[in-house]
Amino acid sequence: MFTGTYTAIVTPFKNGQLDEAALARLVKNQIKGGVDGIVPVGTTGESPTVDYDEHIRIIELSVKLAAGKIKVLAGTGANSTSEAIGLTIAAEKAGADGSLQVAPYYNTPTQEGLYQHFKAIARNTKLPIILYSIPGRCGIEIAVPTVKRLAADCKNIIGIKEAGGNADRVSQLRAALGAKFEILSGDDSLTLPFMAVGAQGVISVASNVAPREVATMVRAFAKGDVKKALQIHQKLYPLFKDLFIETNPVPVKGAMAILGFCDEEYRLPLVRMSAANRATLKAAMKASGILQQ
Repeated sequence: MFTGTYTAIVTPFKNGQLDEAALARLVKNQIKGGVDGIVPVGTTGESPTVDYDEHIRIIELSVKLAAGKIKVLAGTGANSTSEAIGLTIAAEKAGADGSLQVAPYYNTPTQEGLYQHFKAIARNTKLPIILYSIPGRCGIEIAVPTVKRLAADCKNIIGIKEAGGNADRVSQLRAALGAKFEILSGDDSLTLPFMAVGAQGVISVASNVAPREVATMVRAFAKGDVKKALQIHQKLYPLFKDLFIETNPVPVKGAMAILGFCDEEYRLPLVRMSAANRATLKAAMKASGILQQ
C-alpha cells in the first residue's frame, strides 16, 4: 500500500503564514517527478511549530493538490494521544490515504504506554497507519515486540518508518512481522542498505529536491537493477549527507529556496543555516547534478 518513494514534504511559509501557492508548486513538482506519495506535516514539514488548524489545513490542501495522482500519508502524530487522535480523524475526513504516527516525544512513555497510545489512535480511525520510530528525536524506540503486538491487535497498523539508523533492526522487524508488513527507510543514505534486508522504500527528505532521481533509485532496486540503483545512490550520496548538515528541515528548505520553489522561511526556534554550511550544501547540490554549475 505504501511502498516506493514518499516525500516528507516541506511546509512553505511566507511572512509568517502558510504559503499555499508555494505548496502547490511543491506538490506539482513531486507528481511530475514520479514519486509514489507525499508526507505532509511530518518532521520535515515543521509539524512542531504549526498550530492545530494549520496542521489540518496543510493536510487538506495536500490531498486536494495530489488529486489522486499520488498518495497522501498524513503526519498526524503527537506526544498527546488525544491530539494525535483528533488530527488523524481530521486527516481521514480530508481524504488522506493513511496516517504516519511518530512515537510520542519528550514524555518518553514505556513500551506499554506506546502500545496503548497507538492502539487508541488505531481504534479511532479506519486509515491505515504507519508507525514512525526515530529514537534520536523522540528519546525512545518502538521496540520490535511492541510493533509485533500492535500489528497483531490493530489490523490498520500496517507498517513502520524506520529511522534508527540500524539495518539489523530492519531484519528483526521483517523476521518478526512477516512479508506483508511494510517497512520504509527513514534515512536517505540508508535506503539501499535497508531495502537489501527487507525494506520496501523510503520516506525521503532528499526527494524534495530530487524526486525523480530518488524514485528511480528505489524502483530500480525493487526491480533487481542493483547496479543502476547504486549508481544513483553514489551520485546523490553527498546530497543525502549534507541535507542533514544542520537540523532537518533547515538544509532541505534552504535547498528548495536555492532552487526557487519557496522562501527560506522558518519558525523559531529554527533559523537559517550558517553561510559556511550553505556553501557546503550548494556544492553538494552541484556535485549531485541538482543545481547547475
